[in-house]
Amino acid sequence: VQLQAYGGGLVQAGGSLRLSCTASGLTLSSYVMGWFRQAPGKEREFVGRIRWSGSTDYADSVKGRFTISRDNAKNTVYLQMNSLKPEDTAVYYCATHYSGAYYSASSYIYWGQGTQVTVSS
Repeated sequence: VQLQAYGGGLVQAGGSLRLSCTASGLTLSSYVMGWFRQAPGKEREFVGRIRWSGSTDYADSVKGRFTISRDNAKNTVYLQMNSLKPEDTAVYYCATHYSGAYYSASSYIYWGQGTQVTVSS
């Protein structure tokens, strides 16, 4: 089982990026998928999740700016990030939920390797 997150990069404040998460050996539509991020010196924090139904939940810090979606035919989950701010700078991870609180990283079992997002001011 392998998850891969990609699409990060350097963007100016106010810009947009779309991250993708693909999987091998795993059907993502069978899982609640989460996105997390980790900035240097900080703990990994919840960004958002998407349920099987397609409904979503987001951290307050990204609500209204970030959107999670999934394309089951492509076995891919996306994180569309708009109106980016310097404080969004972090390594972003996708993960499959296993059990427990959806906002807790410990509730997720498979993780991608992360993709760096840097927002310049």
